[in-house]
Amino acid sequence: MDIKYNVSKYKDSKIQEIKDSVSIEEPLEMNLRFKKDGKWETQNISITMRTPGNDEDLIRGFLFNERIIENLSQIESIEQKGEEVGDYKLKNTIEAKINNIKNLDIEKLKRNFLTNSSCGVCGKTSLDSIEILKKEKLDLSFPLIKEDIVMKSPSLLKNKQSEFAKTGGIHASSLIGENGEVFATREDVGRHNALDKLVGHTIHNKIMNPKKQFIACSGRLNFELVQKGLMANIGFMVGVGAPTSLAIDLAKRYNMTLIGFVKEESFNIYSNIKRVIIQS
Repeated sequence: MDIKYNVSKYKDSKIQEIKDSVSIEEPLEMNLRFKKDGKWETQNISITMRTPGNDEDLIRGFLFNERIIENLSQIESIEQKGEEVGDYKLKNTIEAKINNIKNLDIEKLKRNFLTNSSCGVCGKTSLDSIEILKKEKLDLSFPLIKEDIVMKSPSLLKNKQSEFAKTGGIHASSLIGENGEVFATREDVGRHNALDKLVGHTIHNKIMNPKKQFIACSGRLNFELVQKGLMANIGFMVGVGAPTSLAIDLAKRYNMTLIGFVKEESFNIYSNIKRVIIQS
């Protein structure tokens, strides 16, 4: 499931306005309905960011893989709940009714999926709590980054990835200055963890200066990464891969410049082109 966005594509020293297909990202709250002591109870067991579609399969697989059920016959029904919300008119809550609670440990589920998730949003217990607490939009006057620095950012990032050179299977985030200097890089198997490490390190050591710096990420840019960047007042984020629809919408809402598909000669600007300095 995807949607078309108007994008400013930089290539061959020119800006061209194009339509780009972007994967839709939306939260899904998964609820479990079960009978306890003769009474029906409903419990929120997890919330995850997903590409809409096949939500029934998603909750089936979740319940089976976590051994909440031993076989699919223990699911009596699955129902999409809630109102149709957002730009795509989606129901973002799904409820599975089960007839066997032998393997059901709600406290364990809360610990595993509502508290300790490696995904920033997946640990939330309701859709309402996804809304970030940021009250003000970012200042569009900074940082101002030249197009050649944007195109160099993947190589600047890769050059600082010590673990990637060994394993090829790890994400990274770098804090890069307006002249291309790399102030810090952090790696982790989880892209959200890598960014958390970077923000924690640079704020603790008073390295971060959003007026003259931006963040580059090794993979795709999703909602959680943009949210984390915004909370650190980062106005400019670059990704080697694609952004999701929710990432773009959030960046536009809070005046972040979001750039994806960065290569040696081109990149796509998904929001707030004003911060990009085109020299040619």
